[in-house]
Parts: sequence; structure tokens; C-alpha cells
Amino acid sequence: MPDQRFRVTAGPLDANAVAQIVASQDCGAIATFVGIVRDEHGGRRVLWLEYEAFEPLAIKAFARIDEEAGERWPSIALAIHHRIGRLEIGEASVVIAAASPHRPEAFAACRYAIERIKQIAPIWKHEHFEGGDVWIEGATADPMDEEVRRMAFAQCS
Repeated sequence: MPDQRFRVTAGPLDANAVAQIVASQDCGAIATFVGIVRDEHGGRRVLWLEYEAFEPLAIKAFARIDEEAGERWPSIALAIHHRIGRLEIGEASVVIAAASPHRPEAFAACRYAIERIKQIAPIWKHEHFEGGDVWIEGATADPMDEEVRRMAFAQCS
């Protein structure tokens, strides 16, 4: 059975359901991050987005992010779900939940996860706006690049 903590799906995302995956009685905090499709980017009115992913590698990237976060914050539990397909304005594109006995680690792990997703997960965004469309460059970092990893950790300080 696949690990329910890490998913790529065409269906709607539910932040509460993702948080429940990592909830446990020893957790005093669950931090969630929900990325939402907004109606403006770079001065252009966005109409909708489409996400594509190479699902098997995206799931591996999510698991790698979990391992890395666990090295830094051993008490955390992490779940990452990402949408693919067409998303309308206001819909959730990504949900991250980080659970920990204490809030600082939960917040930091959640922030680390979104930074690393942007760096290493094979997910691409196709933005449709008034007057045209453009592919937004996806992850380009080598997952083994320690300098890039340090940059993601620096965002969490």
C-alpha cells in the first residue's frame, strides 16, 4: 500500500485530512501550509493553472524531503499532497502538514518542505492568463546538491 503521507492527485486537496495523517497523541502542534491559486502573477491576470508532474519521482522527492526534515527535526511527522491537472482561482495546489511535540519544529519543517518542493520535485506549472499562457520553470536543483539544501534550511531560521 502506498504511503498516504505523500500524494500527487487530480482530486481536490483537503488540508484537514492531510493534517490528520500526521496527527498523534504526542503532537502538541500541527502546522499546515496550503498553496492557493491566485488571480495575479507578474502583473498579469491569471485565469487558471494546470500542473503536471512525473508522479513516481515526485513521490520520491516528497519522501526525500521527509527524510531530510527528519534529520534536522527528528520529532516531526510530515505529509505532502500536490494537485495536478486544471486548477481554478482559489483552489489548493499543495498541502503540507508537519506535526511535532512543539510548534517551532512544526513551523520550520513545513517551511522547509515547501522550499524543497520548489527545488527538487518534478512538478511543472502552466499558467493561463489574459492574452496568453506560459510554462513556469519547475524544479531544477540536483537533490544531492548540499548548497541548495542549505539554502532551503536557511529559509527556516
